Amino acid sequence: MIGLIFGETNLPTEILKTIKKKKIKYIIIDLTKSKKFRKDRKSFSVSIGQFGRIISILKKNDCKKVLFAGKVSKPNFSKLKLDLKGIYYVPRLIKASKLGDVAILKEIIKILSEQKIKTLNSLIFNSELTLKKGNYTTIKPNNNDKKDIKKAIKTLSGLGKYNFTQGTIVRNNKIIAIEGKGGTQQMLNKYKSKQNKKNGVLVKFPKKKQDLRIDLPTVGLKTFIQCKNAGLKGVVLKNKEHIILEKKACIDYANNNKMFINIR
Repeated sequence: MIGLIFGETNLPTEILKTIKKKKIKYIIIDLTKSKKFRKDRKSFSVSIGQFGRIISILKKNDCKKVLFAGKVSKPNFSKLKLDLKGIYYVPRLIKASKLGDVAILKEIIKILSEQKIKTLNSLIFNSELTLKKGNYTTIKPNNNDKKDIKKAIKTLSGLGKYNFTQGTIVRNNKIIAIEGKGGTQQMLNKYKSKQNKKNGVLVKFPKKKQDLRIDLPTVGLKTFIQCKNAGLKGVVLKNKEHIILEKKACIDYANNNKMFINIR
């Protein structure tokens, strides 16, 4: 039995499809605000502060392994519904929250580990959601694009101290934007190109010492639409260290709009 700890985004839905297809026994700990998985008979809607209940559900169902998928945003701690274990653990979560949303998940993993519950890589059952090294579109990076890519990768590698930064936009060898706490979508929303010629790249790489079990850089069709609106020519991801949702739709969209998808 595996415990699926699900947050927001479309990734949990994709993982659940595979789990059901492979007939793996599971339960869901639903941390979404909308109780997205409430129709599943094996789902339990739980507040992030109800640690006693979370641990009790996992142990009662003999779940010695869990898988995290989806985003869990920083909660309003003053309004959290806490049980006794939640009261005990919440100071650790508050401390972690100061470092960003991912730090909260890392702290939850530590707490579960103390209870002898192991956390699996989020792609252990869904390797098809990642791409191997190569170029996946008709258009390939030219020499100017390669300079932009190199600049972006160097920039990201120097931002290891920032817990939330996975992406950057580089155009004409100049840094145009660096991802903040609002994420890639917010960063892209600020840039709408008025020029006809596409240039510049979005590069999304995992941070140094990033826990790849829970926080892989993720893109989907919406990302590519935003990149097109921003006048960018391509998206670059790290080999096997990313998630690409709606993969075929993303590749088709990139080809139709003369963009490239490059995996390094």
